[in-house]
Amino acid sequence: MSEHRRKPPQPQGGGRAAGRRGTSGSSSGRRAAPRGATGSPSDAYGSDAYGPEAEERPYGGRAEARRAAQRGGSRRRAADPGRGGRRPAPAGPGRGRGRAADPGKKRIIDYPRAGKYGWRRWMPSWKLVSGLFLGFIGSLVAVAGIGYAMVGVPDLAKTATSQNNVYYWADKSQMVATGGETNRQIINLEQIPKAMQYAVISQENKTFETDSGIDPKGIARALLNMARGGETQGGSTITQQYVKNAMLNDQSQTLTRKFKEIFVSIKVGATVKKDDIMAGYLNSAYYGRNAYGIQAAARAYFNKDAVDLNPGECAFLAAMLKGATYYDPAGATSIDPAATPDANRKRATSQMQDTLNKMVEYGHLDAAQRDKYRTLPTVQNPRSNTRLSGQIGYLVDLANSYLVTHSDETHVDQQKLREGGLSIYTTFDKKKIQELQASVTRVQKANIKPKLRPETDTHVQFGGASVDPGTGAIKAIYGGEDATKHFTNNADATGAQVGSTFKPFVLAAAMEWGKRNPELGPDQAQDERTIVSPKSLYNAKNKLKIKDYQGNVWTNEKGEEWLQTNDGHKSYGDPPKYLIDLREAMRESVNSPFVQLGMDVGLDKVKQAAMDAGLLESSLAGTSYPSFSIGTSDPSAIRMAGAYGTFAASGEQRDPYSVDKVVSKDGVAFEHRAKTKRAFSEKVADNVTDVLKTVVDKGTGTAAQLPGRDVAGKTGTTDGNKSAWFVGYTPQLSTAITMFRYDDDASNKNRTFLEMFGTGGQKKIHGASFPAQIWHDYMAEALKGEPAKPFPAPEPIGEIINAQPSPTPTPSATESEKESPSPTPSPSHSSPSPSPSVSESCKPWDWTCDPAGGANGGGTDTGGTDGGVSPSPSPSDSVGGNPRGNQNGGGGLFGGPAG
Repeated sequence: MSEHRRKPPQPQGGGRAAGRRGTSGSSSGRRAAPRGATGSPSDAYGSDAYGPEAEERPYGGRAEARRAAQRGGSRRRAADPGRGGRRPAPAGPGRGRGRAADPGKKRIIDYPRAGKYGWRRWMPSWKLVSGLFLGFIGSLVAVAGIGYAMVGVPDLAKTATSQNNVYYWADKSQMVATGGETNRQIINLEQIPKAMQYAVISQENKTFETDSGIDPKGIARALLNMARGGETQGGSTITQQYVKNAMLNDQSQTLTRKFKEIFVSIKVGATVKKDDIMAGYLNSAYYGRNAYGIQAAARAYFNKDAVDLNPGECAFLAAMLKGATYYDPAGATSIDPAATPDANRKRATSQMQDTLNKMVEYGHLDAAQRDKYRTLPTVQNPRSNTRLSGQIGYLVDLANSYLVTHSDETHVDQQKLREGGLSIYTTFDKKKIQELQASVTRVQKANIKPKLRPETDTHVQFGGASVDPGTGAIKAIYGGEDATKHFTNNADATGAQVGSTFKPFVLAAAMEWGKRNPELGPDQAQDERTIVSPKSLYNAKNKLKIKDYQGNVWTNEKGEEWLQTNDGHKSYGDPPKYLIDLREAMRESVNSPFVQLGMDVGLDKVKQAAMDAGLLESSLAGTSYPSFSIGTSDPSAIRMAGAYGTFAASGEQRDPYSVDKVVSKDGVAFEHRAKTKRAFSEKVADNVTDVLKTVVDKGTGTAAQLPGRDVAGKTGTTDGNKSAWFVGYTPQLSTAITMFRYDDDASNKNRTFLEMFGTGGQKKIHGASFPAQIWHDYMAEALKGEPAKPFPAPEPIGEIINAQPSPTPTPSATESEKESPSPTPSPSHSSPSPSPSVSESCKPWDWTCDPAGGANGGGTDTGGTDGGVSPSPSPSDSVGGNPRGNQNGGGGLFGGPAG
């Protein structure tokens, strides 16, 4: 046979049969011979390139090795046509799948863990956890050591330093530089009474004498609070508080600063004697009244040296460390409306007594001695800086108040004010300030004679404010005789009720929302209303029986009917209906029509109108009584001037403000931007102005006339003759003047408003008398040189309620509220005549008619008259008859009670 037809030699193994036998043998447990053991030439390349043999078989290079591996793979796929490729050999020695499974490769951090599968692969070992923990602790120790080494012990001589703030008039000329005075004198611990030391220990840090100087729990709370975005907390121990005081050059609220403070506290606690820490704390702490340190505080509050303080005074000063804004008996309503003198006295008394009790409990004070100090000690006037005398102190307080209460916009808080370095540009017009003070002083000196009439002319106070209606800028205020002698700003919150000057808001509500439909229930009546025209007719009878909007006689919680009186107990209009229009009612300041109008419109709408005009809700009385409409509320003169300015600006409202700009070393920190909102439509506001114009032209406000100028305004006198107002405006300027008697002695624990019957030699004080005279004198000078502008002509508005021919007003009594001539009484009213029967005088459902009679135990006016009335049996007999029972009221420029 020829060579080329000879069959190739078969491998020793028997071909397919042998393969089957090999497979059978394998399944029977016999071990098959490894490929290549027969010595076949194909063994050089046909074996598995990834098997053990491949590692012993040298190739000429990497390319040849790859080709050999490919040929081996091709043959295996050909031997098994049902598979697209070979199954990878199981892992075993020398057959790992990556570096993590290589037992010969060691990792510093065995994570994810080698040789572990599933969740165990991701679970760190105890060695790894413990190693990381020890590393973390070591790092903290290293950081703490470095921090401890880098900080130093504070130098007390460098604490409590600050710069002056410079205040400027509206014309950019300098008013005063103040705020940076260092009212402080360092004294030795021997000069500080033991009672003072133990007062702060008992109240602030009872373990002071034994602790390390820090409170870990307090630190953790502070850090957690800051991490959550809250304000940083003060130091928990006396040592920490001393360190905080000593770091006034860095008051940033950051974690870095807090950690620095902690390290300093630790170092101070470890290296400084407790006596030195105590002396440093008491000499650097801020006690209010610009007093840094115990010696300055003793002088500021008691005008004595610290060494002479008794335990009661020491406990009192310890309370001031909590925050003098809320504990100084003088009050601080310019900073926070809640910080009234009364509220502060209560807080200070409670804190002082608590401190004394703890001093006894911890063995620092004898119980018998403690009993000597059950009441607050007498403190002196808070002002001592002569540069703040006259009106300057009130102006500075007002500017500071605006900055702090609007700190989210101004970025100026009390701490920044104390640090100083600010240039504060105010809205105050120097010339107008001087003119307003001169007008008040002239009237006061000419009429108020305390020595001649001590029973009636003592404690007489005046206040005033002037606002630009176009911007809301406060141009002038009169806060009192002298800011260093009388520390309540009478232009801001005082608690004096505004009386009939509140009536324009009732009229505005009636024209803005309208009268409710008496045939509908409360819910439906809100949607169906009738806009009220100023020509509408209302009952002006004295002792009018007030009804709700559906015609039902109103009664209080005791079931008593409300009988509304007028000033001088006069009735207007012809019987039996006594109808006059709202313009006439406003002109003569008649109470009955506006009380009933308020009920028809809804006292909630009257309140809303007052707030829309610019009064603060906190200054408004409750709407539970009909007399809300005639001025039982007590907003400030500033807010009243601003609210009337809304009418002057044809319904555009702008909040009063006192600071135009603040500049720091870094540039402009704040610049005021006017915010205008539409409070009333032009039609409503201009009609209110037109009605108020007749009050000055020929009504109760004739004393405020300015020849050649349009003037609108309203007089107001309250229940018991305890306050009197005149608020008026021209298109360029709105001004409010208030007068009241108020015992402002800080030592008087029960300060109240006093009646003004006989004050100034007059039988009774009205808004038409001294307040209107002051307003006239001031405005005549303040507007000198400015062109006279007319008010806009009002458009007709609303429907005439109770429409019928308007009778001529005919008062039934001779006493008149205003100083100018009053309407001549009708002869038919000069003597009583038989009253017609109910059936003859009043028809069913005729709400404009008020039949004679009715229980005479019902309510009367409680504070909103133009001449005062008899007290109401319903509202509480608080200051000025305020139904809220709030002695100090709540109507400051920025909210809250009087100061």
